[in-house]
Amino acid sequence: MRLRTVLWLGALAPLALAEAQVCKPMQADRILARDLAAVLPDFARIPPDTWLANMPPPGSQRTFHHAELLSLAERYSLRISPDASACFERAMEPLDRQRVLDAMRTALQIPDAHIELAETSLYPVPVGRIEFGLARLGRPASPDQRAPVLWRGDVVYGENHRFEIWARVRILAHRSRVKAAEELKPGRPIERWQLRVEMDEGFPLVQQPAPTMEQFVGMVPLRPIAAGAALLPTLVSPRNDVNRGDLVEIEVRSGAARLVLTARAESGGRDGETIMVRNLGSNRVFAAQVAGKDKAIVLTDALKAE
Repeated sequence: MRLRTVLWLGALAPLALAEAQVCKPMQADRILARDLAAVLPDFARIPPDTWLANMPPPGSQRTFHHAELLSLAERYSLRISPDASACFERAMEPLDRQRVLDAMRTALQIPDAHIELAETSLYPVPVGRIEFGLARLGRPASPDQRAPVLWRGDVVYGENHRFEIWARVRILAHRSRVKAAEELKPGRPIERWQLRVEMDEGFPLVQQPAPTMEQFVGMVPLRPIAAGAALLPTLVSPRNDVNRGDLVEIEVRSGAARLVLTARAESGGRDGETIMVRNLGSNRVFAAQVAGKDKAIVLTDALKAE
């Protein structure tokens, strides 16, 4: 019984191999007669540029079964074998790490940048050009973070089709940093002599200019910044036009009438912002809108309240 089963399976093996047809890999978007003739020479008499079908998406196959081939053969008065069939699929290949790195260097345009691939997508990709754009490069949580970031890219194949790929990368490059020459205290405007510019190595600034001392001079730290620490836009804010405790010139407007008085600021703010001020005569607190350095205008609602 066992021997009979083995012989029976052996007889089926050629049939199984015949059914497991190997598809012809293609890079073009169209299947032409010349492509079919390369698989089935019986079709070599069809004009080679004759369009037969479109290529399916990556991972799919386009099979010409016997009935379809027979109809095509009759159209061109061809004779074909009774078991004729043909299969085509998009040419695929493993993602090449060196080509990924080359595409990333092209996008960065920083010759001395060090790029380390921590991880890449593992699935096969269409044969084509690899592209990584700076707009799809992730950012670390802080400029000094060394953990990998996600960078999404594409394989451009066929007639400008795109197949998404990704990688996690560590990128180090020389960069210019503005650092505190001494401890910077919150609320006090930063002066030029309190800053210095240094070069260090870390995640590069992409699609933005290098920071300069000018953009931080006159700004106010939101919290203490230690000497030697790098300054970031998120750590500072513009200087207030009015600070708490300042004497503020208040202009009260009522139609064509104008009244000017002096009040003390109970909160700080910049031009256009609303602050609270205290009338030095009545000691009452009311709202006013900052209108420049140590100046404010009484709001209509506050005027009614007075």
